[in-house]
Amino acid sequence: MKVTSCRSLFVCLAMLLLAVPAFAVPDFAELAVKLKPSVVNISTSKTVRFQRPVFPGQPSPYNEFFEEFFDRFFQGQPAPHKERSLGSGFIISADGYILTNDHVVNGADVIKVRLSDGREFSGTVQGLDPKLDLALVKIDVGQEQLPIAALGDSAKLKVGEWVMAIGNPFGLEQTVTVGIVSAKGRVIGAGPYDDFIQTDASINPGNSGGPLFNASGQVVGINTAIVAGGQGIGFAIPVNAAKAIIPQLRETGRVVRGWIGVAVQEVTQDLADSFGLKKAHGALITEVQEGSPAQKAGLQRGDIILAVNGRALETLGDLPKMVSDLPVGGKARLTLFREGRQKEISITIGTQEKAPAPASTPARDKSTEMALGLSLIDITPEVASRYRLSVEQGILVTAVEPDGPAMERLLAGDVILELNGSPVSSTSGLRSLLSKIDSGKVVRLLVQRRDQTIYTTVKTK
Repeated sequence: MKVTSCRSLFVCLAMLLLAVPAFAVPDFAELAVKLKPSVVNISTSKTVRFQRPVFPGQPSPYNEFFEEFFDRFFQGQPAPHKERSLGSGFIISADGYILTNDHVVNGADVIKVRLSDGREFSGTVQGLDPKLDLALVKIDVGQEQLPIAALGDSAKLKVGEWVMAIGNPFGLEQTVTVGIVSAKGRVIGAGPYDDFIQTDASINPGNSGGPLFNASGQVVGINTAIVAGGQGIGFAIPVNAAKAIIPQLRETGRVVRGWIGVAVQEVTQDLADSFGLKKAHGALITEVQEGSPAQKAGLQRGDIILAVNGRALETLGDLPKMVSDLPVGGKARLTLFREGRQKEISITIGTQEKAPAPASTPARDKSTEMALGLSLIDITPEVASRYRLSVEQGILVTAVEPDGPAMERLLAGDVILELNGSPVSSTSGLRSLLSKIDSGKVVRLLVQRRDQTIYTTVKTK
């Protein structure tokens, strides 16, 4: 075997570099020239009619003050005014269909689309999907064929991969920024289909709806959100989610998704232990909507959904995405954990036409101390009416003891409905149940919080 010696450190390094493939940096200048013609700037305006502020809850002296103020200075109502905003978008078909964010165009009276060559067209909304924050806009270009942005595969995107954003930040048209994919699958509290690409490519107000390209010049995301006050933290909707709904937006103007009618929460280890589940996973059902497919299939509050059609739920966010992809009217098989055992249940997938109305927010008042470090009062018809509660029985939390066992688990205004699966309708009933539980044990509470029903755990004193 022949051995070659290095006569100097420089020669050794040179040989090493020649032996290792070079890290390819995209030609961003060439990409920008190629891709900018497919990106558009969107400006909108809408008429805003001022409404008098109303303070919810108990009657407020501020309501009377503002009524007098507007009557005196504006003859009862200020004049309507125009509200303008800027955004971005990209052309997905040569005949003038443009993809952007729902929040860029929803409610707009006037939509102006400006191409990279400076020409301006009036745009019309063809379809909206507020849940995914996407919108389809159409411009009339006659027989002209516009340059389009090719849609890539966001599932193949890797953390650390180069990406380029093009858009209209702060009205600065056709701005190009570059960076990498910082993370995938980010949940930022934007809705039931949270699954964002995080990037450090500079994204600012006005970039909304614009494309995030990979190094091959394909759209892999739709820029949609930033962290206020943050630097290098932007979020984009994966393009695969958009590709799945574009045909519906184009044909019907709206998106119909699979729906089963349950509210769910994450399964923590404490909750898993309380239900007898070894591993904390799945989606815990906190509410089954009346008349929903879930109710008809026999799903119950306290069931934990572990899998859909054999596909395990790794995270809570997997459930809405899995269900939304199922065909409406078709059958699905759910794997549940109920009363310490797994069981299979068949369900017919439906679609939700209207969102349930939110419940009123409870208020706080005086009460008696309880073993969990809570101040509580029984809910009577008078209390429910006075505090505008959405439930007619249960126990209202009016204060949480600082540094007590329920601190950071319960809030003033919560309504306790169950303890360890047993319904409670009075503070005396709760005391009775607690008297049978040893000090230092973790108990599971079912709680109504505003328009949600959730489970939580508290360690008793």
